[in-house]
Amino acid sequence: QVQLVESGGGLVQPGGSLRLPCAASGSIVRILRLTWYRQAPGKQRDVVASIMTGGNTNVADSVKGRFTISGDNTLNTVHLQMNSLKPDDTAVYSCGAQVLRDFNQIAAYWGQGTQVTVSS
Repeated sequence: QVQLVESGGGLVQPGGSLRLPCAASGSIVRILRLTWYRQAPGKQRDVVASIMTGGNTNVADSVKGRFTISGDNTLNTVHLQMNSLKPDDTAVYSCGAQVLRDFNQIAAYWGQGTQVTVSS
């Protein structure tokens, strides 16, 4: 089994910063892609940023220039750095991973999410 655990959420004032780690553990040969998502109340879940084996990253246009994604070589720990936060960034942030397991199995796993609230 594979576990993803997010942390680092909380209440922050507009203009502030948060750094969210996503830690993966379990039966992992290699993480192929790790993606941060967010879902605000009453809205669909959106992709925020992703990072792939080899280090290529993608960041959603809505947060480009404010958010960055980074990870270690294994992607077992990936961080979402969020700067210049706005009230519209308020959401539950969760990570999802595409994982290569034994016997060349590829499976998707999800974390529980962490709440980020941007408010004065």
